[in-house]
Amino acid sequence: MTACRAEPPESPPPPPARQRAGEPGEAAAPGIGLSRGATLLFAVASGTAVANVYAAQPLLATLGQDFGLGEGAVGAVVTVTQAGYGLGLLLLVPLGDVLDRRRLVSAQSLLLAAALAVLGTAGAAPALFAAAAAVGFLAVVTQSLVAFAAALAGPERRGRVVGQVTSGVVVGILLARTVSGLLADVAGWRAVYLVSAAATLLLALALRRALPPRGGARPGRPSYPALLRSTVMLFVEEPLLRARGVLALLVFAAFSTLWSCVALPLSAPPLSLSHTAIGAFGLAGAAGALAAAPAGRLHDRGHAGRTTGVALLLLTLSWLPLAFTGESLWALAAGAILLDLAVQAVHVTSQSMIYARRPDAGGRVIGGYMIFYSAGSALGALASTSLYAAAGWPAVCLLGAAFSLLASAVWAATRERPGRRP
Repeated sequence: MTACRAEPPESPPPPPARQRAGEPGEAAAPGIGLSRGATLLFAVASGTAVANVYAAQPLLATLGQDFGLGEGAVGAVVTVTQAGYGLGLLLLVPLGDVLDRRRLVSAQSLLLAAALAVLGTAGAAPALFAAAAAVGFLAVVTQSLVAFAAALAGPERRGRVVGQVTSGVVVGILLARTVSGLLADVAGWRAVYLVSAAATLLLALALRRALPPRGGARPGRPSYPALLRSTVMLFVEEPLLRARGVLALLVFAAFSTLWSCVALPLSAPPLSLSHTAIGAFGLAGAAGALAAAPAGRLHDRGHAGRTTGVALLLLTLSWLPLAFTGESLWALAAGAILLDLAVQAVHVTSQSMIYARRPDAGGRVIGGYMIFYSAGSALGALASTSLYAAAGWPAVCLLGAAFSLLASAVWAATRERPGRRP
């Protein structure tokens, strides 16, 4: 049955599949390795870029007041950013399989800095939404860097390197809320994006200097439409990619259900917390960064399936303490730790597994997988803020628990059972 073929058995990842006839690109070359300094730069640059996708979350109440947006509509700021991110995953990240990755990453970073400057100076709601979408579209440089790091790492260290870079991504997501809230309290919400624009510009120059040239260029590259078609065909042909994509959609819908909406009850009476205090709760999920590297090592040892199952159980359980956020901020902290641990463990194992399945198309499989991630994040943001406006925080927690349970059901239906082989 197809459902039982989606996830490989509990054993080391299989050898890379050969390139299929008529597909763009060529078989991946052996990894040349990454120094610790280069891995750190990948992690910092990835975390800084992705932070821009989440920086608005502690600011929703303020943005709603400044631009005259209601509680239900203000969540669209996060939604359009995620929609732009999804479009960038489809249109930009696959280019890493056929173009010089150093030039691609540098150009994306420079354009991202420009988009952040526009967002920080937006004067009306249409400009705000357009600039937010552009920021999301260009922030996919994060996934270009993840695919680049995976390509440069040797197969025996790929899971660990992906985990280390993903740790930077997690820290970026968490610090986005904390730094965003702090800067908004000190200098206003516009400072959040203007400071990020300056940091992104500096990192673009550092990446241009440090990255190896022609990190993904391919001779005789195909047309752009053919490249995009091949991305779709990869997910048509590979059950593992489809299964992990659906997991990403559901897991990040649960993730976004919490973090896109929690600022609303925290900023409302009786809590009435400041931007800084709301952003500080992002640090409660810092344990998620700790889960990334160990999850990558577990993948390298052949335990990706078990790691996923345990993580999904923790994700479902996390909504129990989160439901008591109104009564105890300690409950919110405990639930956030569990949720972020679970989400990042699933995320790292999924990225490592899908890259190992098709290393010849690393940019396309990572980009395609992340489209599911972005769709789930946008779904969680829009659904949670709308539900909060209609029924309050308990209904939001039920929604998050429903996403988590559905993800567990998908994993149970698609995992490889003992005694069965693909």
